[in-house]
Amino acid sequence: MRVISRRKTTIFFLIVGVASIAAAIVLNVSWIMRNWRDAVLLFSGIIFFLVIIAGLVLNTIFLVREIRRNEQHDSFINAVTHELKTPIASIRLYLETLQRRELDPQQRQQFYGLMLEDTDRLLSTVEQVLKAGEVRMAKAKRQPVEFDFRSLVGECMDLARTRHHLPAEALYWSKPAAAGNGSASAPVMVHGDPDELRTAVTNILDNAIKYSGGQIDVAVQMEPLPDEKRVALRVRDRGIGIPAHELKRIFKRFYRVRGRPFSHAKGTGLGLFIVQSIARAHGGRAFAESGGDIPGTTVTFELPRLGP
Repeated sequence: MRVISRRKTTIFFLIVGVASIAAAIVLNVSWIMRNWRDAVLLFSGIIFFLVIIAGLVLNTIFLVREIRRNEQHDSFINAVTHELKTPIASIRLYLETLQRRELDPQQRQQFYGLMLEDTDRLLSTVEQVLKAGEVRMAKAKRQPVEFDFRSLVGECMDLARTRHHLPAEALYWSKPAAAGNGSASAPVMVHGDPDELRTAVTNILDNAIKYSGGQIDVAVQMEPLPDEKRVALRVRDRGIGIPAHELKRIFKRFYRVRGRPFSHAKGTGLGLFIVQSIARAHGGRAFAESGGDIPGTTVTFELPRLGP
């Protein structure tokens, strides 16, 4: 009901804005036709009405953007609330069961493992929200160092396999066509904050796994770009893909793709926003591609590299 109400509000302001602009144009034309012989009145009238029209256009755009931003903020609050309440309710249920019933050691260990997974989910949600706030701070404290980016990505892949209980063939290195012979495992040195880049890579991998559907097949590539000054990390899944008009929007804060295939996906709408923010803070960029002959989505994360 709230979404319908906001849509009605957006439509109302659009109609009011368009009607106001049309009325201003009619008045402007009438003024010109009535005073076309008086140059001073004609010129001042045109300037005055142009200012009014510009103000109405800007005001309408601002109102519509604020309504959409508030809608995205509400969606974010709902998503975060769900991401927090679900594991808390699960942990409470397991604790009540352990308190009221005598369970054998195997069942107890199983419950402990499930509760640990729920606490990891809680911690991940809290870290996402905190990180989104940190990356928006212009004076965020960073401690850049030189390190092997390929090794860091490998660690993130191992962690993702463990957290999502994936076999090695579900998340794997894929040698790029331009890698040549023997260079697929060479170190790739970059200068940056390892913790932030670990967060970015983890978010990209989690996103690929989350939207892969029932069969997870995520390929990871890393290769230097033709200018030899940057390195590109590409994560490709074979999931549901992303509509072309959504490819840039998915990197906005709080934004989540709408539609039936995406409606059951968990998340806060902050993951890719954090990815792009970290990429820009390190002098790189992040973008997504989807469609074509290969199903799924490819997210590319580019960074300046050190050395040849």
